[in-house]
Amino acid sequence: MTTVRAPTRRFEQRKSAIIVSAVDVLNRKGVRGMTLADVATQLGLVPTGVIYYFRNKEELAAACFLDSVDRYNALAAQAAHGADARERLRLFLDAFFEARRRIRLGEAPPLAAFNDVRALNCAPVNAAYVDMFRRVRALLEGRETRRLSKSALSARAQILIAEVLWAPVWLPRHDPEDFGRVSQRVFSITADGLAAPGAAWDPLALPALVQPTGAASHENFLRAATQLINEEGYRGASVEKISARLNATKGAFYHHHETKDELVLACFERTFEVMRRAIRQAEEVATSGLQVLTTVASALVEYQMAGDAPLLRASALTSVPEAIQPQLVAQFDRLSDRFASLISDGIADGSVRPLDVNIGAQMLTAMINAAAELHHWAPGVTPQTAAALYVRPFFEGLSPKQS
Repeated sequence: MTTVRAPTRRFEQRKSAIIVSAVDVLNRKGVRGMTLADVATQLGLVPTGVIYYFRNKEELAAACFLDSVDRYNALAAQAAHGADARERLRLFLDAFFEARRRIRLGEAPPLAAFNDVRALNCAPVNAAYVDMFRRVRALLEGRETRRLSKSALSARAQILIAEVLWAPVWLPRHDPEDFGRVSQRVFSITADGLAAPGAAWDPLALPALVQPTGAASHENFLRAATQLINEEGYRGASVEKISARLNATKGAFYHHHETKDELVLACFERTFEVMRRAIRQAEEVATSGLQVLTTVASALVEYQMAGDAPLLRASALTSVPEAIQPQLVAQFDRLSDRFASLISDGIADGSVRPLDVNIGAQMLTAMINAAAELHHWAPGVTPQTAAALYVRPFFEGLSPKQS
């Protein structure tokens, strides 16, 4: 009978070091862009030195995601001791921002971004990610949410997860010693929303944000590319896959675009223009800062969920080539500043609570972007009900103070 030897301490230490290095590469290049050679180079190894521990990059990526799922589950376990949903929410955010502070200071390894976790198509990872979602959702269960349907509660959990997964994008603007204060401000917005107490929920309907076009149009290439980038990241959305989704040839693709990067830039610009158009239209009809914000958010979330013409998720930024990242980041920053200005208008007219407008703008962006994933977590939420079940809780709070 063959005896199976337990892994040695040195083996486990080296394996952990590989995962830490791989998470860094994964966060920068995505599942499709990460290679064993990239990971090995960061550790001063040859690729076979990594293959000894992980047979291929898919197995390594799975280990990265599973490790980070375990760490998020630990944060949820800490928060689960809270007496009610509001207290559990505060504990979860405090634990999360403390973890981010330690990561920034080099006291803890990085957490994997889950931007393209579905692109891995790994059953154990998918199951673990679903379990993580359920643990976070359980934090919101309580007297305040007892009457909510499972879909409505899941929609709220999606908001919370979206906010913590988006936070690493804007946290570099803050010093680690300020993360405690940041956590308090994020908690205030998450728990109590943006709307001032007693403010009416009255978003307005907007005209179509994009006009329909012909089947072989430039617009349809943008739609197909946006769908694939959202699903599989920049590197997963190949010219072949984009063309195949439209039953078109590669020649047809290159008739419209000289390079894939040109198409990606056009996808981002289309997303920016849709969001800017929603803001312009809302400002023309709304009568308060809050109504502008709720109208924009409701329209964009419905648009995001309505069918085959989604917004390009901001998380796609992590895997686009570094050469084109700066101009895209600058555009997102301008949109965030625009949202911050709208929040300031609402504070000035009394329809929005006094809050940190810059953090509020980032959180609004995260909520709108995360609507693309809502059908996975809350299948009962439709484009027509998303404003009430998803957008409204963001503005009125996931666990507001009981009067």
